[in-house]
Amino acid sequence: MVDIIAFTAEQVAQVTGLSVRRLYYWDREPRFFVPEFADQDRGRYFGRIYSFRDVVSLRTIVILLSDYRVPLQELRRVDPWLKQQHDTPWASLRLYVLGKRVYFEHPDTGQIVAARYPHQEVIPISIGAVISEVQAVSDRLRERTADEIGRIVKNRYIAHNANVLAGTRVPTSAVWNFHRAGYSVEQIIREYPRLTPADIEAAVGFEQQRQERRAS
Repeated sequence: MVDIIAFTAEQVAQVTGLSVRRLYYWDREPRFFVPEFADQDRGRYFGRIYSFRDVVSLRTIVILLSDYRVPLQELRRVDPWLKQQHDTPWASLRLYVLGKRVYFEHPDTGQIVAARYPHQEVIPISIGAVISEVQAVSDRLRERTADEIGRIVKNRYIAHNANVLAGTRVPTSAVWNFHRAGYSVEQIIREYPRLTPADIEAAVGFEQQRQERRAS
């Protein structure tokens, strides 16, 4: 079972190297980078939720900003271009830096979307490498803490606001359905390897109480 990760601003800061303050500023004024899942009320704890693609875009922008000294005004072109490539495997995308300007390789034609200047080297940046870096760090973020084991939470951006086991996207109802079907604890964990016996016990107990309240 594959979990689709949603990132808080604090987690994005850990992965990208940007400060939470910078992320908030880019989201407010001048709207340089707005997270994919953003409420009108940004003051809520989950008012800003970033997708995996958001984090890849931000990490790419950091590389261009810090390693290649590309001006921020030039970088305003990068995020919209990346967001246009919804149907393109991101690992195959390439950006190029020429002087202080960013150029794009069209995923269909292979053409560089900008004029070239003679006697200047075009430096390729592989989005695939950025994805690998973001994936490695996000995998570490997905490691569950001791206080998450056996705890049940709700988040509007996870599993459609269903009750899930903390640190996962596994609904308690899914565990209950396997339990009702006669699956053992070990069999359920084979379906959801990130769960523990304590998680199974908590989910089953929670759903049993829900069933009893509905029946009464």
